[in-house]
This record gives sequence, structure tokens and C-alpha cells, in this order.
Amino acid sequence: MSDVLPPPPVSLLHRTLWCAGISLALGALLVIDWHPWWSVLPRALALGMAAMLVFTALERWPRSLPGWLSRWVLQILAVAAVIPLGTLAIYLAGTHAAAPPFWQDADRWTGFLTLTVVGLLVAPWVALAALVRHKDALARHQALAFALERSELERQALEARVQLLQRQVAPHFLFNTLANLQALVDSGSPQASVVMRHLVAYLRGSVPRLQQPMVRMEEEIALVAAYLELMHMRMPDRLRFRLEIAEEALALACPGLSVLTLVENAIRHGIDPCEDGGEVVVRAWREDTRYEVSVSDDGLGLADAAPGLGTGLQTLRQRLQLLYGDAASLQLQAGPQRGAIARLRLPARECVV
Repeated sequence: MSDVLPPPPVSLLHRTLWCAGISLALGALLVIDWHPWWSVLPRALALGMAAMLVFTALERWPRSLPGWLSRWVLQILAVAAVIPLGTLAIYLAGTHAAAPPFWQDADRWTGFLTLTVVGLLVAPWVALAALVRHKDALARHQALAFALERSELERQALEARVQLLQRQVAPHFLFNTLANLQALVDSGSPQASVVMRHLVAYLRGSVPRLQQPMVRMEEEIALVAAYLELMHMRMPDRLRFRLEIAEEALALACPGLSVLTLVENAIRHGIDPCEDGGEVVVRAWREDTRYEVSVSDDGLGLADAAPGLGTGLQTLRQRLQLLYGDAASLQLQAGPQRGAIARLRLPARECVV
């Protein structure tokens, strides 16, 4: 496995400025009891830059190291080694050809030792501090990357669960519609062929939208209207319906098949089992940042509803929780005289589908 660290979290310019500042600060301290500043400061700066370049180069090279040698250890040792070697190179380069070696000059030898010792005392610790800061920044970067990856996985899981619930609703609706058509055919109703034509035309336009998690309210209401027309053909004397949709609600985002689920629930558990049938009223309106959809019927009512009431609503509640959290709600209550009212409250957002 490669032991190469990722790119450092700070730029090379930022690191250079920090190193230059530390080197000049140490050089300024040496100027107090030593040579003039024009002699000390350039040497301290050159030594600091040499240590920084070695430290930076070893972050990426060599590409791999033996298992027993950690890269940070190599960097610290290299910085410690470059201090005496760099100081030696500086003093050798600064010695004139005719002058004696610097170690034979007491002042220059003292300066060499002072610069070397101070460098050895400071440079490795500065390098170690840079490594700790680098590791800390890398840990924060990895934690953020893991958090983003986890968020993306959670989002994908959420979408998959929403699609699963969506696919549970779509066949339920289609099978119920086909069952209604089968009942007309079995009874020899002359409306069977008319219903078949309407159903084929309706499914051709609506099936491509059944798997969409979000649709425009206008599209959802068109789906509801077509479904109510089909149900009205099956029981023309027992079903009446009205759609009262505010203009400002038509462009809002709506979970696919949500209103249809409420309407189907009202017909299946309220109107269909009631001898004299009843009326289904679908209303939608906007209130500031929220909008509400209500589906009311004056059918059988909650107390006398058939067993199994609420299965479709429970699935719809799960979808709403996944899509909106606590920002959406679904309530089912008894009507003022009889029947039931389902109220769906959603955030008022424009549909981008």
C-alpha cells in the first residue's frame, strides 16, 4: 500500500509565509547578542526555507516506504538533518577563498554553533506541529467526506423506500380499476365498452406518471378527475363528485397518487358500501407557505367502515414522512353529519418535475 499522504490542507504559499515568519523571528532574537541583522536574518531565512522544502518534498516522495518506517518520522529526521548540513553549506559558501576556514575563526565558529543548535531546537518541533495540524485537518476532511457519503447513501435509501411505497400504491389503483371494469363486463352492462375506451385512454396518459414521487397538483387532479369519471360510469346513480381547486394550488408539488389514494379510500369505504351512495368533494387551496387538500364524502362513515380502512392511508403517511418529515400531515376525521373527511397538509413548493 502506498504511504503517500494526500495533498496538504494548506497552500505552499501559506506554508512559505509561516516558515519565513518563524525564521525571521528567530533571526531577530539572535541579532540581539550576535552579528548584525543583515548577516543573521538571511542565514536564518535560508535555513528555514531549506527545512521547509525538505519537509514538503517528503510528503509526496518517495511514493512508498518500507513498512517499518513512517513518513512522519522520515520528515522529522530529514528536517533535523538539514539544519547542520544547511548551516555548514551557508558558512562554507560565505567564506572567501583567501580567508581561513570558519571553524578557525572563533566568532564565526560560535555563530555556526549557535545557528545550528537553535535550528535543531526549533525546526523539528515546528515540523511536528505542522504534521499534527496536517493530520487534524485531514481527519476533519475525512469526517466531512464520510458524512457527505453517508448523507448520499441515506438519500438514496430514502428515494428507494419512497419508490417502493409508490409501487405499492400504483398496482393497487390499477387492479381496483380493472376489477370495476370486470364487474361491468360480468353484469353485461352496456357501459362496459365505454369504460374500456376511457380506461385505455386514461392509462395511456397516466401510467408514465405513476412512478414519479412528485407531480404538479394540476396533474394529480386530472388523474383524480379521470378516476372519478370511471367510477361514475360504474355507479352513475350512486356517485356524485365535485372538484374545487384554487388556481394558485395547481402549480404546487404534490406526492404522486396521494390525492387519488384519498379519493379511492372515500369511494371504497364510504360511497360503495352505502346503499344510497353519496358525494365526494375534493378541495385544494393555499395558505401562505402551506396548502391543504381535503377529500370529504357523505357515505358510510368511519364507525361503520369496512375492515381494512386505513391501509392505503398508512402507506401514504409513510411516504409523507419520508418526503417531508414533520412538515406534512394527514388527518382523517368524521364528517359533520356522516361520512369522513381526509385532510392533507403540505408545504407550498413549486413543482420542478
